[in-house]
Amino acid sequence: MHALGWTPGTRLDIRETRGLLVIRTDTHGVFSVTTRGHLRLPAPVRHCCGLQPGDRVLLAADPQRDLLIVHPPAALDDLLTQPHAGRLDGDSA
Repeated sequence: MHALGWTPGTRLDIRETRGLLVIRTDTHGVFSVTTRGHLRLPAPVRHCCGLQPGDRVLLAADPQRDLLIVHPPAALDDLLTQPHAGRLDGDSA
């Protein structure tokens, strides 16, 4: 939150896109940064990308775009499986 300059009360829009959660500031957003400076992902948002309680995620902040991307475990698996599959099958690429 600090890297993005998002403070408690900052209104946010959260969208699922290709298995990722894309979070941006939005003055009309339904979600917001908590008074403690945290971002809570409501159950419907977690369910749409297969997040389970206790799952670890990769966060990627882009301050120039005022954007946070949440990479759930399934998205990371997909990201890493394809490049490694060829190498494990004997391809040298």
